[in-house]
Amino acid sequence: MPPFKPDIAARRALVVVVVNTVIALIITAVNGDTFAVNLLYSQCIGLSIWVLIDGGRHVLHPSGWPGVPRMALLVVMAVLTAYVAGSVTANLLLGRDLFASLSNFPRATLGFVLMSLAAGGFGAYYFTSRAMLAHARLAQEEAQRQASEARLKLLESQLEPHMLFNTLANLRVLIGTDPARATAMLDRLNDFLRATLTASRTEAHAGQHTLTAEFDRLRDYLELMAVRMGPRLRYTLDLPDALARHPVPPLLLQPLVENSIRHGLEPSLQGGEIRVCARRNGPALELEVSDTGVGCEPSPQPGFGLTQVRERLATAYPGQARLDWQARPGQGTRALLTLPWQETPTP
Repeated sequence: MPPFKPDIAARRALVVVVVNTVIALIITAVNGDTFAVNLLYSQCIGLSIWVLIDGGRHVLHPSGWPGVPRMALLVVMAVLTAYVAGSVTANLLLGRDLFASLSNFPRATLGFVLMSLAAGGFGAYYFTSRAMLAHARLAQEEAQRQASEARLKLLESQLEPHMLFNTLANLRVLIGTDPARATAMLDRLNDFLRATLTASRTEAHAGQHTLTAEFDRLRDYLELMAVRMGPRLRYTLDLPDALARHPVPPLLLQPLVENSIRHGLEPSLQGGEIRVCARRNGPALELEVSDTGVGCEPSPQPGFGLTQVRERLATAYPGQARLDWQARPGQGTRALLTLPWQETPTP
C-alpha cells in the first residue's frame, strides 16, 4: 500500500468539509431546519463516508482503482454504513436518542441516503481520478527517465568501440614504423581500458558520473594519444575544485577531444595544444574544448563526435543544453557545451 501522506489527506478532508457545508446549507434552505444541527449531521455523515470509501479503496486495491463493480459496491456499502454511524454520532453529540434521525423513514431518510450516495459517488470518482492521474504521471516520468538512461547507454556503447577502433588503427601503423612506441602505446591502452572498466563499475554502483571522473578519463585518453604523437600533443585540463562533484553524462567530452586530435592536431606538422576547462556561468555549467590545430571551414559536415555529443545532450537535458562549435582555418576549433546547473550535496 502506498505510504500515508498527511498533506494529501488534509487537503482531501478540507474538500469534504466544504462539500458537507454546502449540503447543510441546501438542506437548511429546503427544510428550514437549524443550520448548526444540519451542519453537524452533514459533517458526521460526510466525513464517515469519505473515510470508509477512501480507506476501503486502498484495502481493495492499494495502487488506486479497484474497478467499477467493486467500487460501486464499496460506495453503496460505505454510504449506508456511514449514514447510520454518522447519524448515531450526531445524535450522541446532541444528546438525542441514538436512532432518532431514522424514525421518519422512508421519506426524509431515503432522501438523505440518496443525496449521500450521490455525494459519495462523486467524491470517490473525483479523488480516485486525481490519484490515478498523479500515479500515471509518475509512471510516465519514470518511463521517460528509464528511456533516457537506455538511450545514453546506447550512445555510450557506440562511443567506446569508436575510440577503441581508432586507437587500434593508430597502433597498427606504429607496429610497422616504431615497434617500441607501439609497445608503449599498447601498455597505455591496457591501463586505460582497465581504469575505464573500474571507473564504470564504481559509477554504476554510485549511480552518478562526476566531472572528476570525466576529466580522469580524458587524462588517461590524452596520455594514450601522447604516446603516438609525442611532443606534437600538449594538453591542459582545468577543473576547479568547486565543480569536481558536478554530475555529467559519461564520455561527454571525449568525442570532442578526439575530434580535436583527428581534425586539428594530426594534420599539423607542429601539432598543437588541447585545452579542456569547466566553469560555472550563472545558472549554467560551461564545458569548453579548444585546440590550436589547423582548424577547418566554419560549417563542416557534422562528424561522428559532434553528432554523438548533440544526441547525448538532447537525451540527458531535453531542451536545456546546447553545443556551440566554432572553427577557422589555421586558427583551431572551439566547442562549448552549456548545461543546466545542478546543485550537488555537500560531502
